[in-house]
Amino acid sequence: MSQTADRVDAETAARPGAPATHPEFDRLVRTMWRLRQPDGCPWDREQTHRSITKNMVEEAYEAVEAIEANDRAHLVEELGDVLEQVVLHAQIAADEGAFTIDDVVHGLNEKLVRRHPHVFGEHAAAGDGGEVQDIWDEVKAAERAASGEEERPQGLLDSVPRSLPALMQAQKISKRAAKAGFEWETVADIWDKVAEERAEMEREELGSDARALEFGDLLFALVNVARREGIDAEEALAASNRKFRERWSRMEDLAQSEGVELDGVGAPALNLLWDRAKAEEKR
Repeated sequence: MSQTADRVDAETAARPGAPATHPEFDRLVRTMWRLRQPDGCPWDREQTHRSITKNMVEEAYEAVEAIEANDRAHLVEELGDVLEQVVLHAQIAADEGAFTIDDVVHGLNEKLVRRHPHVFGEHAAAGDGGEVQDIWDEVKAAERAASGEEERPQGLLDSVPRSLPALMQAQKISKRAAKAGFEWETVADIWDKVAEERAEMEREELGSDARALEFGDLLFALVNVARREGIDAEEALAASNRKFRERWSRMEDLAQSEGVELDGVGAPALNLLWDRAKAEEKR
């Protein structure tokens, strides 16, 4: 650990109420090590970084779902599942002689200290989140310069992960482009772009790749409306998904109470059940 990180930790540890040791974390690391031993679990021994990539994403989304549901008991479990993925990846790397969980934690702690000079360093305290973002940008630029990355010019969008969900990725991309000056003057101008993209889509043949591409352009334009209005597009769509699920579940309850099977009842009956479920929400 660097001298700065040592100093920060000593100062933090001296504060009343500062967290001390975490024996359960060490126990978890040992448990994972044991599972990967020759006489451990065959499934755990067979895993590679690539084989469990989807698990990491799925567990993170399940943790987010628990947060959105304000289900604290479930959140404890889901955060544990996310942590399991981190520890398992670290153990796979340790077995390969690449790195260990200590390297992961060490690197994270160093980065947290380095990227918060307004807390741990000589930088003036930040007044709000916007100032913090500016500080982070300065620190990241200094990190790239120190590592020699400046010799290989980084594109504006290179730091936006391609593995992000498409809607979230679109909002981050458009935000970067807007910050560079590639922006509409008003939200009304973006709505005009939405109309333009819709018209372009409708001119393409049904079922064609070109129509699908134009639909993507239409979605991208809508994401820019969200960005300009301060709406998180990913969260907004997730909220709509939850609302639809809840209404559909209520429709199923209403149908069951009347001895009706939703399958095959037809659109008019489904629309009636939908309106009833929606009306209940308003009450």
